[in-house]
Amino acid sequence: MEDIEDLRTYERGRDGFRRHVIELKARRRVAVGPIVTLVFENRDTVRFQVQEMVRVERMMSDAQVQAELDVYNPLIAQPGELSATLFIELTDEEALHRWLPELVGIERSVELRIGAGEDVEIVRSVPETAHADQLTREKVTASVHYIRFALDPGHAERFATGPVVLAVDHPAYHHETRLDAGTRAELAVDLRP
Repeated sequence: MEDIEDLRTYERGRDGFRRHVIELKARRRVAVGPIVTLVFENRDTVRFQVQEMVRVERMMSDAQVQAELDVYNPLIAQPGELSATLFIELTDEEALHRWLPELVGIERSVELRIGAGEDVEIVRSVPETAHADQLTREKVTASVHYIRFALDPGHAERFATGPVVLAVDHPAYHHETRLDAGTRAELAVDLRP
């Protein structure tokens, strides 16, 4: 709670913090195919989300701020983990009606492929427990999911040196993206103990 500034203090430094988070998210945003994007969260991205909610909703009490922290704090990765917000980026009603029923289970279909050739190790996504019940449906998925990847120390070491591929391996959606060195270096910080 001590990381969250009161409204007046936040307003004075908001522009600089906002620029910082925009630059941070640009390094942490990875498109996987035409309609799926993951943004890997960290302490600053989550703090920004909470600060903006406090600002927009004009929250004044500690109880209100704590309620927001309770919602968003689980998105902060622990050492050895990566935490991401998965967005299904659809802009029209027709696409939503087509894709959201087809992509049920996508939150469990994302994987990190660490290494190359026969030495590839796969780390599968796990939905964030606190949000899974609200976002997972039997017949239609949500357009936003919160997921985690738990890497053991060997994975984390190999992650930093690469190669690493981020893939969605879902019956209705098969796409992958190789993480560039800058993205790997940015995310490797989250994996450190």
